[in-house]
Amino acid sequence: MAHFIDRRLNGKNKSAVNRQRFIRRHKQQIKKAISDAVTKRSVQDLENGESVGIPTRDISEPVFHQGQGGERERAHPGNDKFTPGDRIDRPQGGQGQGSGEGQASNQGEGDDDFVFQISKDEYLDLLFDDLELPNLQQNQLNKLVEYKTFRAGFTADGVPANINIVRSLQNSLARRVALQSGKRRRLRELEELLSEQKKNGADVTEIEAIESEIEDLKRRIGAVPFIDTFDLRYNNFVKRPVPSTQAVMFCLMDVSGSMDQATKDMAKRFYLLLYLFLTRTYENVEIVFIRHHTQAKEVDEHEFFYSQETGGTIVSSALKLMIEVMEERYPADQWNIYAAQASDGDNWADDSPLCRELLTKQIMPFVRYFNYIEITNRAHQTLWHEYETVAQEYPSFAMEHIRQQEDIYPVFRELYKKQSVKAAS
Repeated sequence: MAHFIDRRLNGKNKSAVNRQRFIRRHKQQIKKAISDAVTKRSVQDLENGESVGIPTRDISEPVFHQGQGGERERAHPGNDKFTPGDRIDRPQGGQGQGSGEGQASNQGEGDDDFVFQISKDEYLDLLFDDLELPNLQQNQLNKLVEYKTFRAGFTADGVPANINIVRSLQNSLARRVALQSGKRRRLRELEELLSEQKKNGADVTEIEAIESEIEDLKRRIGAVPFIDTFDLRYNNFVKRPVPSTQAVMFCLMDVSGSMDQATKDMAKRFYLLLYLFLTRTYENVEIVFIRHHTQAKEVDEHEFFYSQETGGTIVSSALKLMIEVMEERYPADQWNIYAAQASDGDNWADDSPLCRELLTKQIMPFVRYFNYIEITNRAHQTLWHEYETVAQEYPSFAMEHIRQQEDIYPVFRELYKKQSVKAAS
């Protein structure tokens, strides 16, 4: 069995392969750390990299060794509590190494958690792993472009994980044949000549000269490496744009007076996750931002996230504006239409039935997916109950309840996880 050892000088990203292998191995723990970090960051800092800590016990390498085998019974002195077969309960408390709990001690030692930094790209890739726009269908192939990875032959430069052994050995064989064939031909001629000279009793000096040349040729043939850097070939992968379809996302956010600053901050966090997900996963998807109190207004990205405007609450104003924009710019036969609405559920009582009517008659028949999140610690009000009837009628209408900041990322993943994952769960 051949073993390949890459002895080339490492470049700037010399640990890239080991790093990716480490991330794959501890992916679940890293994703858990990232989900925790999302809730602790400020809105402006949501898309930067992250420091991830993993308990030292979880990064130890497994070791196989030969056990003693068989059943063994041991008598331990001083045992007055247990008999064979007793189950010992797990000690209470303790949150892992370095938790900082318990009494101080003048003996013993341990290790802190292993901490490493992941880049912005790695952070976003893990943040939006296994997510997609639900029910995306192909309409016109001229706008939205997804990138997919394709095999693209071989390349002379790459990472060891992508090495193509067969092609590398073919190149190695061709190189060795090219470098050694002339020397081997000359070696055979000299060996035949040496044999004849010995039979004919030639001069010792001539025989020694021939033997010296033979030894030199053997040394030069042996110096040709079995495999060299020039022989290595790697599987080449390229990302190609794959036209898929047109899509638009409507973001409807309640900014009325009943939405206090903490509630607005949670709504902004949800929409920022959605915005990063769309711009990260799809090259070209249009986003329409709508803020509303008693009146709705289409705004740009900056105003959507940072404007301080507030007022009373009439949710139907946002739905009416969405319908107007749909009819004017986004015909349903040419666009995949999505919507995400966030509110605290507080609405003018007479307006909630109108919201349900607008959804069932003028919005849901034309959208691929509509999700509503209610951010409140209070009991649900009329808007939630009216929306429940919409959810019963349309499977593409999703509702989730957010009580605290820690709920945002799990709710986001639940709303936008891939269809196959949803079916399995």
